[in-house]
Amino acid sequence: MKLLLISDVEEPYLWDYYQPGRLSGYDIILSAGDLKPAYLRFLVTMANRPLFYVHGNHDVRYDTDEPEGCDCLDAKLTVCKGLRILGFGGSALYSGTPYQYTEKQMARMIRKTRRAVRRAGGVDIILTHAPPRGFGDGDDPAHRGFECFVRLMDEYHPKYLIHGHQHLNYSTFSQRIQQYGDTTIINACGRYELEIDD
Repeated sequence: MKLLLISDVEEPYLWDYYQPGRLSGYDIILSAGDLKPAYLRFLVTMANRPLFYVHGNHDVRYDTDEPEGCDCLDAKLTVCKGLRILGFGGSALYSGTPYQYTEKQMARMIRKTRRAVRRAGGVDIILTHAPPRGFGDGDDPAHRGFECFVRLMDEYHPKYLIHGHQHLNYSTFSQRIQQYGDTTIINACGRYELEIDD
């Protein structure tokens, strides 16, 4: 199974310079936030595949310009093509606009999904906007990751945690892929192709 992971930066290869067939090999598209609604609508239309997203800290525009045809996974779990995907949007609180949360608020959202995770028998992919604390995040308030995401990985041992928010050019220390126990952490900034054994 092939997944297209996207976040934060609209890729000209997939939009401005799109050519028919470029999206035909993907089974699922996952957006980790901060992308234009028109971009998501374009991708889901051209690919004709499920597209799931979480809100980024700049996605207030979705409230009036919803990405039709796409499914929001903020504090929700879905099962698609056998993959159990759990989503949490937003970033750490730094200016008080929507889709910014304190550590306590994010931990509360996580607790509200526990019953759904138990019913599904676990989680394969956690999709977030902000990274886990200490794994590709920044030290400034706007880009600090969530410690509760680390505890979430400890509890559920997902195969993947996919995030955005931290652009790969923000720091020379930014990494696309990191490992934490059983979980591969992937920064989806721009676009990244993930192949998973069926």
